[in-house]
Amino acid sequence: MKATSRLSLLVVAALAAAGTLTVDTAAPAQAAACNGYVGLTFDDGPSSNTPALLNALTQNGLRATMFNQGQYAATYPAQVRAQVNAGMWVGNHSYTHPHLTQQSQATIDSEISRTQQAIAAAGGGTPKLFRPPYGETNSTVKAVATKYGLTEIIWNVDSQDWNGASTDAIVAAAGRLTSGQVFLMHDWSANSRAAIPRIAQGLASRSLCAGMISPQTGRAVAPTTPSAAGAAR
Repeated sequence: MKATSRLSLLVVAALAAAGTLTVDTAAPAQAAACNGYVGLTFDDGPSSNTPALLNALTQNGLRATMFNQGQYAATYPAQVRAQVNAGMWVGNHSYTHPHLTQQSQATIDSEISRTQQAIAAAGGGTPKLFRPPYGETNSTVKAVATKYGLTEIIWNVDSQDWNGASTDAIVAAAGRLTSGQVFLMHDWSANSRAAIPRIAQGLASRSLCAGMISPQTGRAVAPTTPSAAGAAR
């Protein structure tokens, strides 16, 4: 090794040791600034599919709102806790997923209140967001949701995963999201789970980040808590 090359290496080593040389090792997606936020949502959980879904989300640096059915929160309480521990937000998606607009006010009240209780009992906190099954709502559904301190959240872009959309189609749908908008997916969809890495790449390429859904506006905003255990409360 030439003396000049050796000297250069020694200088670099000394500067690094002194803390005056900074090397940027952040991945491009992590280093990119968030110029907007979108709300990724997954309906109909929790289930036996939830662990794989959470792994896919966390491995790709994404957070999402999980609109859980009360009956499944009662059946899979450990998965509700896993959602919270993975930094996800937990919302109310009714207890048995009926067409609420065809139900009596008493039934609507039961569907919503029992889900609040089931999610809280499972360790998911008290939801602030409510998604009516099928996106169907009316003044009665809205009034009952409000009674329980819930903000009704529908969606801006539908992945169509419930309708057999391919992974490519789901990725393309996510590509239509703009800042503040909400995206519909489902806990049980293998195609949506497979789309997650490409959704993450697509958002990063547009400087969009996965955010929380504001109970005040119903739009996606910057998270108010870090992604850590208990952050989804």
